Amino acid sequence: MITRRQLFAGSASLGLLGALAACGGNDEDSGTEGVAKELRLGFFPNLTHAPALVGVSEGLFTKSLGSTKLSTQQFNAGPAAVEQIFAEALDATYVGPNPTVNAFVKSKGEIIRVIAGAASGGVAFVVKKGITEANLKGKKIGTPQLGNTQDVALRYWLKQKGLTATKEGGGDVKIQPQENAQILEKFTAGQLDGAWVPEPWVSRLVAAGGEVLVDERDLWPNKRFVITNLIVRTEFLEKYPKTVKALLEGHVAANDAIKSDPAKAQQAVSDQIGKLTGKPLKLDTIKKAWPTLEFLNDPIASSLTTGAEHAEEVGLLDKVDLKGLYDLKLLNEVLKEKGESSVTQP
Repeated sequence: MITRRQLFAGSASLGLLGALAACGGNDEDSGTEGVAKELRLGFFPNLTHAPALVGVSEGLFTKSLGSTKLSTQQFNAGPAAVEQIFAEALDATYVGPNPTVNAFVKSKGEIIRVIAGAASGGVAFVVKKGITEANLKGKKIGTPQLGNTQDVALRYWLKQKGLTATKEGGGDVKIQPQENAQILEKFTAGQLDGAWVPEPWVSRLVAAGGEVLVDERDLWPNKRFVITNLIVRTEFLEKYPKTVKALLEGHVAANDAIKSDPAKAQQAVSDQIGKLTGKPLKLDTIKKAWPTLEFLNDPIASSLTTGAEHAEEVGLLDKVDLKGLYDLKLLNEVLKEKGESSVTQP
């Protein structure tokens, strides 16, 4: 078994500099019969995390978890959430595919499992008006974080176009990883020429005068690719399967709620983003972005595998074996009990 000390010693490429002092929670409160006393759940204030936002806002997780206390934490990008998973300061989190792969690989397949999909789409490359593929050289482009899903997507797309971009910010195109809120501020101030970001930041950049150069859906078969997974610490899954199943019940209920009443879900997402960031997202912005997204339980595993290959090609990941990454047994139990179609185990 890999120890946390070993994980942190070898995890520089993930940016895993988190404090072990944040540990605790269920290590001390062991719970009984597969039920934890507390579940610590992470997610982002992004439209691509709508199942989490709706689940929290509508109390669906709290209801499904019953006696288990729900604690939540927000993040800007995947590597930061993975840091907390590795530090055992988080039990489960909604996160993008590339940080998912990085966590699995760095822990030699031990630390995390994907237990459900959450969203497809909702990502674009937004640039200042007048910028095209032909004049990208020398431009400064933002991504949410080095090695996160959008960062990898941008680097791979640039490579396909014959353009270079180094991890240090050099090359033909100067990639500058930073928080989404900072991207918007710098783009508005003229300090960035564009960004490859998820919603609602795509819509916010467009509202600030940008235009979409690339809708990432156009780069994938059938316009479908995983943008958000739900992952859990393997140890937590093995120790508290009933709690994980309860989490999945809340997750599936959130996706059902989104499909059955989109208007109510959009309002819930707006309210939660405003609560988490202090900057309410206008409903008009959400409504415009909504059609670019699909919320689902299927993790679209084939697109994650392809994304991992893209990360390899741009030098952010060594060749990987993803066998064992997915554990969809509990998800399929929940779906079967609801009379919904099961998801194929990769």
